[in-house]
Amino acid sequence: MLNIHRKAAAIDNNNIDAALDTPALLCDKAYINGQWVSGEKTLTVTNPADGSVLGTVPNLGSKETQRAIKAAEDAYPKWAGMLAKERGDILRRWADLMRENKDDLALLMTLEQGKPLSESLGEIEYAAGFFEWFGEEGKRAYGDTIPSHLHGSKMMVSKHPVGVTAAITPWNFPSAMITRKAGAALAAGCTMIVRPASETPYSALALAVLAEQAGVPEGVFSVLTGDAREIAKTLCDSPVIKKISFTGSTEVGRILLQQSAASVKKMSMELGGHAPFIAFDDCDIDKAVKGAIGAKFATTGQDCLAANRIYVHDDIYDEFAKKYTEATRAMVLGNGLDDKVDLGPLMSKSAVEKCEEHVKDALDKGATLLCGGQKDEQGELFYQATVLGDVTPDMKIYTEETFGPVAPLVKFSDEQAVIQAANDTIYGLAAYVYSDNIRRAHRVADALEYGMVGVNTPKFTGPSIPFGGMKQSGLGREGSHQGLDDYMETKYVCLGDLYGD
Repeated sequence: MLNIHRKAAAIDNNNIDAALDTPALLCDKAYINGQWVSGEKTLTVTNPADGSVLGTVPNLGSKETQRAIKAAEDAYPKWAGMLAKERGDILRRWADLMRENKDDLALLMTLEQGKPLSESLGEIEYAAGFFEWFGEEGKRAYGDTIPSHLHGSKMMVSKHPVGVTAAITPWNFPSAMITRKAGAALAAGCTMIVRPASETPYSALALAVLAEQAGVPEGVFSVLTGDAREIAKTLCDSPVIKKISFTGSTEVGRILLQQSAASVKKMSMELGGHAPFIAFDDCDIDKAVKGAIGAKFATTGQDCLAANRIYVHDDIYDEFAKKYTEATRAMVLGNGLDDKVDLGPLMSKSAVEKCEEHVKDALDKGATLLCGGQKDEQGELFYQATVLGDVTPDMKIYTEETFGPVAPLVKFSDEQAVIQAANDTIYGLAAYVYSDNIRRAHRVADALEYGMVGVNTPKFTGPSIPFGGMKQSGLGREGSHQGLDDYMETKYVCLGDLYGD
């Protein structure tokens, strides 16, 4: 960490590559069919911490998307025909290259996304883990032999790659959301086109640089920067694209489902979240406070897993609120390049405005401001870490995802009532439960209508777990063998007349 912070302190936004060990990782061209592509138009990439211009990337559209689709289609047969071990060797080399260049990748991420360097470094390791894990898991795409119900027949089931795929990825985790999708796709034998968020294209393009070095063949992995609507619609409309994986809002997810309906594509979606955090009266309060800090303020609250309704039992509410507020006040807000910073800027003015709207609405309806509650003087995209007490169901923040550093505390007294309240939402991605009663912990975890539940921990993600949600928080799973299965088709073969007449 010391070395990377020395580099960060010396960065001049007009000469970023001078701070990188490998300046080629800062790439301002899209990547199609093994070629670095410019465009007549460009998109400007800025640092959310100070608004400074980091550079530009091509603003591509349908024409270039069609080119990438054709390249992925042409590359698919050879890639799918390789041994799983051969594909795995390339993925593991890609992971190794990410780790070898982790400081540079983390610097680029913090510059374009804003998160503290410690979080960026953690994401690079997390992201590399998907390439490593799927590189091994691809060798275990096992089939089955089914005991026959027909005389003289053998029944076999095998797994096959779905074909050409696409990923549309967000700005909050600009590396991990790519590797979680591309790792599974490439390990399964699919080719993939990635459309990264316009706010954070450099992290995606740096991965493409390393893909070349790792030996990923031309056309197998492409990165398209540019018009989100045009590129996404072209991908959805194309009959060549057999599967799309999307991470983003539920609203956009619905649009992509509609646009893909005509070609009946496979879809994986990680959509919005509105995670409940439930602290029972039998929990370790200090551990629960620490867990709620992590569950709420990681990525400055810009995370679909972020705790958005923190339910605290009446009997421990006052003590919890006091300690939680003290811990929130102790966090340092600032430029993510600073080694003392815990929270960075938000990504857009609209994100700041939503925090302001939710806080004002809550206070107008009787909530108590325990700390924060306003924009910070450091810049227009900085919003103070905020705790609201006495939040009730009639407030916007209770039902809407804030996607910012605002923590609402809600009192409860009854187990069944809090379970019902936690489940009363269209979302079902993640939930958190803190209790030292093992029976209660199991009982509540089973009753919560969420795809993932953390019990006495704010951390539960990783390459080996099936990441995904219930209800309108998504479709399918990413990570684990289930994530690999989402990029494969199941084929059944019945071999009859084995023994003649």
